[in-house]
Parts: sequence; C-alpha cells; structure tokens
Amino acid sequence: MAERGDAKAQNKLAICYKNGRGVRKNLKKAVEWFTKAAEQGYISAQYNVGTCYYYGRGVKKDYVCAVEWYTKAAEKGEPWSQNDLGVCYQDGRGVKKDFLKAVEWYLRAAEQGLDVAQYNLGQCYKQGWGVEKDYKKAVVWYKKAALQGYPFAQHNLAICYENGEGCIINYKKAVEWYTKAAEQGADRAQFKLATCYEVGVGVDEDIEKAVFWYTKAAEQGYAEAQYNLGSCYGNGDGVRKNHKKAVEWYSKAAEQGFPCALYNLAICYEEGVGVKRDYEKAVELYKRAAKLGEILAYNNIGHCYVKGNGVKKDYAAAVRWFTRGAMSGDATAQCSLAMCYHFGRGVKKDFAKAVKWYTKAAEQGAGKAQYNLAFFYEKGIGVEKDNAKAVFWYTKAAEQGDKYAQGKIDSIYNGQIERWVEMEKDPIGKALGFYSEDDTSPF
Repeated sequence: MAERGDAKAQNKLAICYKNGRGVRKNLKKAVEWFTKAAEQGYISAQYNVGTCYYYGRGVKKDYVCAVEWYTKAAEKGEPWSQNDLGVCYQDGRGVKKDFLKAVEWYLRAAEQGLDVAQYNLGQCYKQGWGVEKDYKKAVVWYKKAALQGYPFAQHNLAICYENGEGCIINYKKAVEWYTKAAEQGADRAQFKLATCYEVGVGVDEDIEKAVFWYTKAAEQGYAEAQYNLGSCYGNGDGVRKNHKKAVEWYSKAAEQGFPCALYNLAICYEEGVGVKRDYEKAVELYKRAAKLGEILAYNNIGHCYVKGNGVKKDYAAAVRWFTRGAMSGDATAQCSLAMCYHFGRGVKKDFAKAVKWYTKAAEQGAGKAQYNLAFFYEKGIGVEKDNAKAVFWYTKAAEQGDKYAQGKIDSIYNGQIERWVEMEKDPIGKALGFYSEDDTSPF
C-alpha cells in the first residue's frame, strides 16, 4: 500500500521504521516515508516530519524546516502541531520570537483539549508572555490540564493554591495536587510534597514521608532534594543518622553545582565527618560554594586562612573573605570581621569599626557579637560608655544561653563589675571559643 502511494500506509510504515516494529529501526527510512505521506497532505505525517527536523531524528536538526511542516499541519487544525508551533514562536526556534503568535497557537490547541497546550497557555498567563499577566486565567488553564492528568500542570496548580496566586490559599488542595503530580514521577512535585510533610503544611508533619519523597526526587537527580536528603541523613531526621549517606547525597547535589550542598560537603571534609578529613578539598568546595552565592562560605574560608587549614595562614586574606561575607549580610562573618578590627588581626586595630560590625551581627541575633558589643558599651570601648545598652545586649546574649552574659547582667545590677576579675582578664577570648591554647589572640 505504501509503495502504491497510500499516504496513510506510508505514515504507518514510517512509524514502524521509527520504533523498530516489524522491521529494523531506521530513522532515515522513517523520515523518508513520513515525507512521502506529508507531501500528499497527510496531516499526521506533516507533524511527524516536523518533529524529526525539530529533534534531528533521522535527519539533520533544522528548526526552520520543522516550523514549515508544523505550520502546514497546524493550519489544518492538528493540535500537537499547533502546540509545538507555539513553542517555536515562544523560544524563537526557526522563526523570530513572537509571544503573541505563541499564545495564538497555544490557544487553538488548548481549545481542542490538548493538555500540554493548556499548560503552556497557563504559563503564558502566569508569566505575562504575549498576554497581560493574569493568575486567575492561569489557574483556569492549569486546572483544565491538571484534570486530564498532566503532571506539570498539577504541580503548577498546587503552587497556585499554596501561594494564593489566582485563587484563595488552600494548603490541603496544594498537597492534593502535589501528590497527584508526584505519583506520576514529577520530581519538582515530589520535592514540594516532601517539604509539605517536613514542615506540616496542608498535612500532618511526617518526617519519614518527607524522606520518602525527597528520596524519590533525589533519585531522579533533583539537586535540592539530594541536598535535603543529605541533611536528613546528617541530622538523623526521618532516617537513622548516617554521615556517609549524607556525604553521598551532598556530593550528588554538589556535582550539579548546588551551593548549599557544596557548603555542607565542605564542612564534612573540614571536620572529617562521613569522609576522610581533607582541608584542601574543604577550601576548594567552600570557594566553589561562595562563587555560586553561598554567603556562609565566606566566613568558613576566612577561618581556614586564620587557622592555616588547607591554605597558608594569612590574616589579611582572612579579613578579605570575612569582609565579603559581612558585606553580603552574614552575621557570623560580620562578627569575625569585628574581631579582626577589635584585636588588629589582618587589619589595623579599629574599635569604631569593630563596634560597627558587632552591631550589625548582634542585630541579626549573633550571640557572640551581642556579648562583645555589650562589653564595649560596658567599658566604653569604641563607643561612649552606656550601662543601659550593655545590659540590653548582655540580656540578648543571655537569652541565647550565654552564662557569662547572665553573670555580667547580675554584676551590673549589683554594682560589682570590678569583682569580675576572670572576665577582665579574658573579656572575649576563651569564653567565646576564639583563643587557642598557646595564643591569646582572638583566633
């Protein structure tokens, strides 16, 4: 039949060659027979030729040719061609990028009930691509696709319910749709469902179920799920504590460049937890994490330079890293930088700058900074002496369990500051864990 020119038979024969059914798989022959049928105006074949050119199956990838064939089928009402033509206009593949045309073709396919087109149209309304941003219309189209079982639409509809975008916030409905998508293997939905179980949003808190769904997503390569699963193993949340497993999952996420995973993996190498201690590897990972925006890594790199772990001891370099972290808003780096100015390590001693950075860290709740700032106010170091402010910051530090801070408050109220001989000898040092056994420096 195909040899006699029957377009339907030619298309079927092409499918056989494409899938290796009844004949040896041969994509070039598939394209040949699809083309014969397409040239006779057979709509399905025109779409199939388009996909061959779009993905480079049996023929050299050619978006322009793909658009040509998609257009022929789309104009005859073929929904998949209409959707894929919309994608070409949205992405600018084979045609000049044109969101208006993308929406036009998505709408034609969506109105015929094609789930992926309904999802794509929902995306356009959510993002404002080719149409005015309209969350309510996005929800309408997501729901149409979700009810047909399209997992990405189910996931996005869940997000809308969780965040109240285009609908009233409804955490239970969010979980319902996350679950539907997760059960179909959508990794992002599996991750989101895991977070719902971990914190008890829309469902009862259940860390074991959280681990189950994190694992599902992690096994599919979802980096954030791999990181969270690593944290679960590292902390013993929902599973038996297993540092080697934690390192395994951190490593998988780190390979994908996930900053938090790089940071946690660096800590594992620095401390020798779950892996052999390797300071140089730790520094390498901290620097990669910092480069990718993990601001906590700056402080850790700084302390590697202070201690000479994995790098040559260099206080000036430590100050540079502390400064980057402090400027990024990390309270621990701000406190470390303040100590450098306080004790003149890597920079000229400057009590005013020490106060500045202690204050920034203290205002973010850093207990060490709160204690040190209180001490400065008590003694009038870098600031005017002010017992009221000293008590305020000692109280803040004491609320975090600092026993020395509580003692200071008592001494101030009792007018017995001078009796705190031990504190006078060591106002910041070992009480805060910064002195070494053989050095009275702050590090």
